[in-house]
Amino acid sequence: MLQHRLSSRQETHAAGSTFKKLDAELLLEIPDLARQRRLRDVQTRGCSRHVPLFRHGHEVLELRKTHAALLPRFGGGAKPQALPYQNGIGRPSGRHTSSKAMSVEIHGPRSIQSLRLAGRVAALTLATVGARLAPGITTSRVDQWVREDTARRGGRPSQLGYQGFPAAVCVSPNQVVCHGIPRASVVLDEGDIVNVDVTTEVDGHHGDTSATFVVGKVSAEALHVVDVARRCRDAGIAEVRDGARLGDIGAAIEELARREGCSVVREYGGHGIGRSMHAPPHVSHVGKRGSGLRLRAGMVFTVEPMINLGSPEVRLLDDGWTVVTADGSLSAQFEHTVLVTKTGYEILTPAPEVY
Repeated sequence: MLQHRLSSRQETHAAGSTFKKLDAELLLEIPDLARQRRLRDVQTRGCSRHVPLFRHGHEVLELRKTHAALLPRFGGGAKPQALPYQNGIGRPSGRHTSSKAMSVEIHGPRSIQSLRLAGRVAALTLATVGARLAPGITTSRVDQWVREDTARRGGRPSQLGYQGFPAAVCVSPNQVVCHGIPRASVVLDEGDIVNVDVTTEVDGHHGDTSATFVVGKVSAEALHVVDVARRCRDAGIAEVRDGARLGDIGAAIEELARREGCSVVREYGGHGIGRSMHAPPHVSHVGKRGSGLRLRAGMVFTVEPMINLGSPEVRLLDDGWTVVTADGSLSAQFEHTVLVTKTGYEILTPAPEVY
């Protein structure tokens, strides 16, 4: 989601502790996460049967900086306003930086290995927390689970304190597009869909992933937008390869969403990631094939389309963080951190069963 510079403020929390025993911890997770079984079939301690987990490409949906002054806040019945492009967790920002102005990092083998570890830890936390979702759970409880699970795995929640964000995770139910702040007053109900967005720092590198879960029995419309969001993510990732263009990713996502009668949020997109949680390039989820930055092996960024059941317009609530659909329609999102390779791509935040 667009890169943000931390003006004079600094991130609230220092880097997390070194994850010295990551490989051993991952191996210990394998029996609990049923390596040979689909993630949706996993039964972990405390797992609810009300909410399925989603695996890349195999979800079954039967059970969801640039620099400028801040925008005026608006919410309630205020008229929707156009938001500037923005990546990830952060305050609204100004105009989108062109690809010509970008300085995009090409990661070497050591950095890529660290990004793999951070991505795997983020994916494990997302799977663990997602498995516990059920009707009656508050979104603040989800935040507590993310903090506990991230610490247990030797990581640090990247979002906590970033640009003043008050939580360790974004939890965005129903019409909330992104950046939902966990609250004790927000309770998940039967029939809800909810996106959980986990970003984890391990040994100075970040992994970013999210999924939309469905809570209990939901409507056909809710299942549809969740399914389209997951397939849009996958369609965008399928375009990634050395020599491709950023516009190819957005075009593939937009084409699929349009065919399915859904819309793509334009104001928020994917982002580069590495030692910084947000870095160039901005990855738009709409675009024109053959346009934009040319991809090179070693680039790492997120693909995380936000798909609305209604119109693509969004608005920002008065808390300065929460983004909702302007028309109140449902919104869903799936996200992976992706490495560009010579032959295509590598997903750095895969389902835990592949470890």
